Amino acid sequence: MKEYQRERIRNFSIIAHIDHGKSTIADRMLELTCTIEKRLMQEQVLDAMDLERERGITIKAHPVTMLYKARDGKEYCLNLIDTPGHVDFTYEVSRSLSACEGALLVVDATQGVQAQSLANVYLALERNLEIVPVLNKVDLPAADVEEVKRQIQDYIGLDATHAVACSAKMGIGIEDILEQIIALVPPPRASEDEKLRALVFDSQYDTYRGVMIYVRIISGSIRKGSKILMMASNTTYDVLEVGIFSPQKVPVPDLQCGEVGYLVANIKKVSDVKIGDTITEDKNPVLKALPGFKEIRPVVFAGIYPVDSSDFELLRDAIYKLQLNDSALHVEQESSTALGFGFRCGFLGLLHLEISFERITREFDVDVITTAPSVVYRIVLGDKSQIEIDNPAHFPDPTLIDHVEEPWVLAHIMVPSDYMGAVMNLGMEKRGECLKTETLDSRRIVMTYRFPLNEIITDFNDKLKSVTSGYGSFDYEFELYRKGDIIKLEIRVNEEPVDAFSSLVHRSKAEGRGRAICQKLVEVIPRQLFRVPIQAAIGGKIVARETIAALSKNVTAKCYGGDITRKRKLWEKQKKGKKRMKEIGKVSIPQSAFMAVLKANE
Repeated sequence: MKEYQRERIRNFSIIAHIDHGKSTIADRMLELTCTIEKRLMQEQVLDAMDLERERGITIKAHPVTMLYKARDGKEYCLNLIDTPGHVDFTYEVSRSLSACEGALLVVDATQGVQAQSLANVYLALERNLEIVPVLNKVDLPAADVEEVKRQIQDYIGLDATHAVACSAKMGIGIEDILEQIIALVPPPRASEDEKLRALVFDSQYDTYRGVMIYVRIISGSIRKGSKILMMASNTTYDVLEVGIFSPQKVPVPDLQCGEVGYLVANIKKVSDVKIGDTITEDKNPVLKALPGFKEIRPVVFAGIYPVDSSDFELLRDAIYKLQLNDSALHVEQESSTALGFGFRCGFLGLLHLEISFERITREFDVDVITTAPSVVYRIVLGDKSQIEIDNPAHFPDPTLIDHVEEPWVLAHIMVPSDYMGAVMNLGMEKRGECLKTETLDSRRIVMTYRFPLNEIITDFNDKLKSVTSGYGSFDYEFELYRKGDIIKLEIRVNEEPVDAFSSLVHRSKAEGRGRAICQKLVEVIPRQLFRVPIQAAIGGKIVARETIAALSKNVTAKCYGGDITRKRKLWEKQKKGKKRMKEIGKVSIPQSAFMAVLKANE
């Protein structure tokens, strides 16, 4: 790589709502700048995971360095950090934006401004980034460029008169976007001294080389052989290699002020790397660390356990390596009577849980099961002391509880006005309170709701998409804790409580939820040689029950003719055997049952 003056470096991110064409625009940029050869080009080239390709979403932030010869004849170094669009991956977006000076705001010209676009723009504005509006999919017949420009100006407050109209699929307007980035996004700021300051914005575990750290150099430079100090863990390492993403990792002699790249330093312990940490020189360190990222609080908790208890060590390694690559994941070790040793993990949402579960299974080849997701409840005891719990197993005796407080969130839902009634019905079903409704234009409205968090973490996004024919979008933020009638719903299989199926629910939903789980379990638990009752209980009260019928065995098949007492004797013997079996028999619950309960609709 050539030496670049700081004035010719541009660090930018792409922010947008899910499915507005971020990855396709990135593909066209890589083609135009000849970063990737035509023969190696494929769709969504920055989405390296199979999961990202299958679902058509970006999960991880992917950096890439492009060299572009502008219309002014100069060559510029453009560092793009691609970002996810789904509400559950906001933390990835915030980390990417911390390493940039500017952001492309991509808006679908057929759909207009969506909820997640607004949320991500506010993240960028908090960091004082220069925002360049881009209207994608202008070649489609439904595109309304002038209307979308008006929306950007009215709702976001950005000047959209010079917004670039493009079509990523057709390759129209990509060069104009690059020119706008050079013109509007400022170069990296000069530092007050030459001391090394590098911001760790991501990391990855490589089986052969240990931890690879993704860095943005804020000041100074770093090269092979440098001795570095990680300020959060106070550990020192010798740098073995530095490089850039092109988009594969390409080693370079050094990384200068303003550049984005990676470094390998023989870091074996995953726990030594903290996302948001500052790297400085061991001999000449800086006194104050760079401002890191906001500490993320997980909102959804679930237990992850190995199917085979002997795989616990493998699962532990897998989760810690995944946590290195996904620092929003919160992990604590726990044990369950039904499932053995496992981990209690905190996630930013249900999609985050699902993706993490899939990644453990695929990337680390460990068979795991998860418990039903729950949120953090605040319990005020009779002596006015408070405890916070996210696991139904830790729910105290109801006689000790004064009241339970549950987390509520503020949600902004954008929908076409025709679907207002359907969304209000969904809001009522989810115990929501409609605070206000605002008209965006002749076709769309914004509804501001207050919801209990445990109502929207499971299937709210799916149901919103269903009732609005895919046009609805929403974004939420934590608001406050409020008193709620929360109780523990216990599921018993063959009279034994199974803590993995137990959950904390609102009293009004307990019976419906219990019935749904019992019906699901009857379908997925294999029949035994004795009848198996499945019950949903609140304290000592059974609110739902299903029974798995016994497998019938014809013990009198060998009797032909003769006295009826022979058959009666055999039936009595079988009855005693079944009674004894029921007392000592164990019901094995298959992995599919745990997944079925996760998907049991209320």
